[in-house]
Amino acid sequence: MTDAIKLVLFDMDNVLCAYDRPTRVAYLAELAGTSSEAVHAAIWGSGFELLGDSGALAAADYLQGFGTRIGYPLSLAEWVEARRRSMQPDRAMLEIVARLRQTVDVAVLTNNTTLVADHIDTLLPELRSLFGSRIYTSAQFKTAKPDPDCYRRCLSELQVAPGAVLFIDDLAQNVAGAKEAGLLAYQHTTPEALRQALSKHGLLEAS
Repeated sequence: MTDAIKLVLFDMDNVLCAYDRPTRVAYLAELAGTSSEAVHAAIWGSGFELLGDSGALAAADYLQGFGTRIGYPLSLAEWVEARRRSMQPDRAMLEIVARLRQTVDVAVLTNNTTLVADHIDTLLPELRSLFGSRIYTSAQFKTAKPDPDCYRRCLSELQVAPGAVLFIDDLAQNVAGAKEAGLLAYQHTTPEALRQALSKHGLLEAS
C-alpha cells in the first residue's frame, strides 16, 4: 500500500506557511479607512471570500467586489500586498517538501481565488522551486475543499489516481473530504509529527 503513493498533495495556509489573517485584515482596514471588524464582516463574515475560493466569481469580478464591499477601490497590487503580509514560510515544512520531491511528486491545492496562484511568486516565492507549476487553487476547479469534487478535479489535472495520493491539510473537514474522494489523508499539526507520518508511509527516512 505505501509503495503505491505517487504524489503528496499539500494545503498551503497553515501547512506550508503560517497564515495570519488579522494582519491582512488590518492592512486592508487601514487602506479603506475603516475597522478590522468591518473588513472581516464584509469579506469573510458575509461568505464573499467563499465565492472567490469556489470560482463562482472571475478574478476581476472578485477583486472589484472585494473593493466594493470594504468601501475602497482596491487595486490588484494592494490585494496582493495584503495577502503577502499575512504569509510567512514554514522553513521546516519546506525542508520536508524538498526531501520528499527527490522520490515522489508533490503539488499544492489551496482554497483560494486564482489570484493566489497567479501571484504566488510574490506571495510565497519559496514554493516555485519546490512545486513548479503544480500550485493549484480551488477556484480553478469551480469548487472548494472539502467538496470531494475539488480533489478529484485537481487529480484529474495531475493525471494521478486518488488512491495514489497522500493529502495533507490542517483542517479536519478538508482531510475528511479528501478521504471521501478516495485519497489517503493526514491532518497536519507539526513538522515533526508529519515527518513521523511520512516515515510510516515509507516516504521519508525516520529522523
